[in-house]
Amino acid sequence: MVELEHAELGRVTTLGPPFKLPACPGGPVTAAPLLGEHHDEILAAAAPRATTPNAATPSASGRLPLEGLRVANFGWVWAGPVTGQTLAFLGADVIKVESHTRIDLTRTLPPFAAGEASPDRSLSNHACWAGNGSVTLDLKQERGLELARELVATCDVVIENFGPGVMQRLGLGYDELKRVREDVILFSMPAAGQYGPLKDVRTYGMSLSSLTGLDSLNGYADGPPVPMENAFCDPMNGILGAYAILTALAWRRSSGEGQHVDYSQQEAAMQLVGPAYMDFELNGRVAGPLGNRHPTAAAAPHGVFPCSGEDRWIAIAVSNDLEWRALTGAMDDPGWAAEERYESSSGRLEDIDRLHEQLGAWTAGFGDRELVERLQAAGVAATPVLNVGDLLTDPHWKARETFIEVTHPLGFNETIYGSYVKMSSSQVVVKPGPAMGQDNHRVFVDTLGMDEAEYSRLVEEKVIY
Repeated sequence: MVELEHAELGRVTTLGPPFKLPACPGGPVTAAPLLGEHHDEILAAAAPRATTPNAATPSASGRLPLEGLRVANFGWVWAGPVTGQTLAFLGADVIKVESHTRIDLTRTLPPFAAGEASPDRSLSNHACWAGNGSVTLDLKQERGLELARELVATCDVVIENFGPGVMQRLGLGYDELKRVREDVILFSMPAAGQYGPLKDVRTYGMSLSSLTGLDSLNGYADGPPVPMENAFCDPMNGILGAYAILTALAWRRSSGEGQHVDYSQQEAAMQLVGPAYMDFELNGRVAGPLGNRHPTAAAAPHGVFPCSGEDRWIAIAVSNDLEWRALTGAMDDPGWAAEERYESSSGRLEDIDRLHEQLGAWTAGFGDRELVERLQAAGVAATPVLNVGDLLTDPHWKARETFIEVTHPLGFNETIYGSYVKMSSSQVVVKPGPAMGQDNHRVFVDTLGMDEAEYSRLVEEKVIY
């Protein structure tokens, strides 16, 4: 939390940055501006730009922005993999460091390709580890640890999401890594950061959402909190973690300095409760579960409503009187919608339960897709509530290649996520999560220069394992 001076509110407390960069501390230093506060200042400073008529458009190189960058990824489960995955989508060579002595949890998760349980056949692993390569090292053996350090010497970035102190105990702490690569960036993303009373707390993605206040907002109106059923904090932290690494890389490009990035998954997930936090800070209100109602009572109707078919639903949000009139027009102006109480937003909010009940009785007579088209055409914010099975056939996701079919190195086909990074001048190639050790020969022989005899011996001795 940081305190800032606001032009009208005085001293206000707001959320600070979710990661700490010791070499280049950042975060908010000024409060949110008043509307148009800097209008005159910016216009006065804006100089006319010189233009070159008919200037030729530079040709696109087709290169991905992080090509040539190498990353050693000691991360595991989901947050660490997605951090590496995002950098790989941007062109980095990301190499997961793992071992058969401690199988990554995601490699144990079903479903498995062809129903055969194996660390190399988990479809969950292939989706969340897409873009990462893999080398296998037993870090409990001294030679395995030496090889890990030799790999780091060729890398720009090291990722880890263990608890604080684990990398030091392995012999791979920041001081040790700096000895082999002075400008290395070590990105650490424990649950609650590298210091503080909670630094040793053990969490997974779902317990993290409880710790940050998210679960206290989720549930039926006036009921107890209902925790989220998935570890959504993990992939969110992976993507935001990649942004933290890009920030450190930008600093290194200008200064030549690496650094140890202290990224708190808890503080990053807390950004999602920012509006509720500011409501408490400024108004003293403690938010709680509201079901599908708008969190600041800024829309009515606002919820999900039944459609024809089994378990089919539509989401509808109306934020002003103009949108309300558009909705009633799309409903062919039923008599109940013309009641005086519904003419204003305040009246609709006051009678929202009855409003939702009558609206739901109308939506139940339509298919979700059919009704969405009708309401969108009228100017109403409405979407189908897609289930997981709908996603693969949805025309929008198909057009954007949100899900793609790939061939795993072991030879079977599978469907995984496509790249969420889209660029106009270069194409992302998405490879499924790796087979264990698939890059051992490339890394240890081709990159580190190990001779074939030693490589074979270390494989036999289960150092490379």
